[in-house]
Amino acid sequence: MGERFRENCKRHYLQTFFRSSGARYKRIPKRPRVTPSPQLYAIKREKLQELENLSNQGLIDLYFGDESHVCTQGYVPYGWQFPGENVFVPSMKSARLNIFGMIRRDNAYHGFTSRQSIKAEDVADFIDTFSLTITRPTFIVLDNASVHTGGKMKEMVEKWRQRGLYIFYLPPYSPHLNIAETLWRILKTKWIKPCHYIDTSTLFNATHEILDGIGDGYRVNYSIVA
Repeated sequence: MGERFRENCKRHYLQTFFRSSGARYKRIPKRPRVTPSPQLYAIKREKLQELENLSNQGLIDLYFGDESHVCTQGYVPYGWQFPGENVFVPSMKSARLNIFGMIRRDNAYHGFTSRQSIKAEDVADFIDTFSLTITRPTFIVLDNASVHTGGKMKEMVEKWRQRGLYIFYLPPYSPHLNIAETLWRILKTKWIKPCHYIDTSTLFNATHEILDGIGDGYRVNYSIVA
């Protein structure tokens, strides 16, 4: 490629080529294989924007909910190492901490963790308790996973509406519309450090400390509205 674009250059590194072509080295996000219905996507996107506007005006509370997990077999490919220092992540039987969390753009956070699989009943029980604490109309944005749409979740929707809490489902295959995805990415790549993976107790304690500190010492910049 260097010979093609710079015939007089004897040596041309790929990085230099890409930079000179205006390319940037950045994270490549995962996107679903299936493309959502353009009509449904447009309608849902417009409704979500309306909710964002109402939230900005202080008329409603708008939370984005989602599940994630941390695992002792975490992906920690890079870390600073001094000469002679032997930095490594010890191999061990995988232990997993599952998380359900809801976050607003101002970093107000509510959630719970479990070492067991999180089921629809667990999410419904958590939202039901949360619905008793709200002081104004509240919307929770969720994807269409079965843990959000089936079982007790489906049964409780009308009861929550009577309390002023509403579930807004995103269009299928649209994780980029859920700001909770950004929270989980920053949790795993920035806030949880390689040293936290030394053992299960250290990792889980660090995760709980971080989750408890969201909104105070741990904040995400959600200035860009979806």
